[in-house]
Amino acid sequence: MAETKTVHSPLVTYASMLSLLTLCPPFVILLWYTMVHADGSILQTWDYLKQNGLQGFIEIWPRPTAIASKIIVCYGAFEAALQLLLPGKRVEGPISPSGNRPVYKANGMAAYFVTLTTYLGLWWFGIFNPTIVYDHLGEIFSALIFGSFVFCILLYIKGHLAPSSTDSGSSGNIIIDFYWGMELYPRIGKNFDIKVFTNCRFGMMSWAVLAVTYCIKQYELNGRVADSVLVNTILMLVYVTKFFWWEAGYWNTMDIAHDRAGFYICWGCLVWVPSIYTSPGMYLVNHPINLGTQLALFILVAGILCIYINYDCDRQRQEFRRTNGKCLVWGRAPSKIVASYTTTSGETKTSLLLTSGWWGLSRHFHYVPEISAAFFWTVPALFNHFLPYFYVLFLTILLLDRAKRDDDRCRSKYGKYWKLYCQKVPYRVIPGIY
Repeated sequence: MAETKTVHSPLVTYASMLSLLTLCPPFVILLWYTMVHADGSILQTWDYLKQNGLQGFIEIWPRPTAIASKIIVCYGAFEAALQLLLPGKRVEGPISPSGNRPVYKANGMAAYFVTLTTYLGLWWFGIFNPTIVYDHLGEIFSALIFGSFVFCILLYIKGHLAPSSTDSGSSGNIIIDFYWGMELYPRIGKNFDIKVFTNCRFGMMSWAVLAVTYCIKQYELNGRVADSVLVNTILMLVYVTKFFWWEAGYWNTMDIAHDRAGFYICWGCLVWVPSIYTSPGMYLVNHPINLGTQLALFILVAGILCIYINYDCDRQRQEFRRTNGKCLVWGRAPSKIVASYTTTSGETKTSLLLTSGWWGLSRHFHYVPEISAAFFWTVPALFNHFLPYFYVLFLTILLLDRAKRDDDRCRSKYGKYWKLYCQKVPYRVIPGIY
């Protein structure tokens, strides 16, 4: 087995793995319980736990049920079928450290359209009521917590016994291998990419499905949908639509091209995304806040603008790479640095680093509109409770950590050229501040 370079030091990996294993599953359940049964109030949940202790916590943890498992299996099988069967353009991913170039079928937008149309159609014609998903949400999250853990164990075993490519190998440490993953591009057969399934088709798709579910639940409860819920749902759907529109670009990012398929990324996409990313909408179901037309429109427009800027940042860099720098950025020729680097096999290659447009403002400027967009789809909840804003806080920490990891990776890859790049673009995320 090849020795592999880990993302963080073993100590950091142990600490993050222990916290992910011990803190995240109970947090998912506590967040759901607080949003759905404790009026969104952390204090109310805290008082309950203070009075009832561990036994009280065990009592509120829903047991995975047959109906929850059935919903997950049907949804997962439906998304896997769409991933395999829908037509799509052939797209090549970036060359991996071992010199492999993964090939994908870009049918995310079609899968997204079919998923939402089917889901709304089932509701419209009275075949399946999405409120069932909301009513069994705790059991679904509980089943996902345990089921995804088993899934990650199977991935670890697959990485040892039947790796899909040479982009795999052990660090020599079982915990690190399980946590960060054994394989960069695990596949079932030649065409079914597991990371595209977990990250995009299960995780991101469930975000849209649950956003719609919360909307329908409030409609069925009150006979109408509050403008706060409409703004929240529209912004989340615009964001997820943008994601699937740009899905082939996502396959070039750190999540797919650098992070291996282990517990960290797969459990996160299968459990954390559906539960935490959708949580502002989960809160709003039982809190139909009326913003008024003016405020609702202001939040909606501001949110859409942030999502557009986030998209345009990625589009700008993609266009720059696709044309090898022979394009216009904000109406003029881009400024760039030509950086050379050596691959693991000893080949010398060159890369272009863009230093103008959005990418001249800071090295990871696209995180600023992403965090702002999350704020705008949460702010319809107003400020009675902190918990709806947990996702915004989590996203900020996640993206600042990712910016640092990306900087470290680029520094070791490009050396002096990266130093030059940092002189030209001195700020990491927020222009003028950080």
